Amino acid sequence: MKLRTKPGEKAPDLSFTTINNGNWSLHDNLVNEMNALIFYRGFHCPVCKDYLQLIQSQLDDYKDANTSVIVVSMDNEAKAKKTKIDWGLDKLNIGFNLSLEQAKNWGLFISKSIKDAETDIFCEPGLFVIKKDGSLHMINVSNMPWARPDVLSFPSKLKFALDNNYPVRGNHI
Repeated sequence: MKLRTKPGEKAPDLSFTTINNGNWSLHDNLVNEMNALIFYRGFHCPVCKDYLQLIQSQLDDYKDANTSVIVVSMDNEAKAKKTKIDWGLDKLNIGFNLSLEQAKNWGLFISKSIKDAETDIFCEPGLFVIKKDGSLHMINVSNMPWARPDVLSFPSKLKFALDNNYPVRGNHI
């Protein structure tokens, strides 16, 4: 799979609807020095549940690291609302109806459902950190639900990167 995104380059355009705030556009929401964009598989994924609950528990730490957080999936609005309620994600900004084309533009892996509970087609996980200038600082995509970056200390690592003007890596070739 050829990634369409490269560290240091401008992030692709992205807009979708969120449960709480209506329409959301990436380039209109780059208000923090760092902005974490998290793509999750959907309501059917128990690994996503644990991952997003941990991220929600760290929102104050992300704020201290001058980092905003938004999450999105290819789930429809009803499943996104169920995610928010059933998973207790009352503080996370949750987007829905990510299109297949949008997922592909971000270089996400796409899966077809193998269980009734899964959305017919859904994106696999991705975590992107976008700087205030719109450039991609970090890219992490996976084709499996359990292969994700450890976010337990992620906010402190983002703060370190900001405090030390840590450069973009992985963009040499």
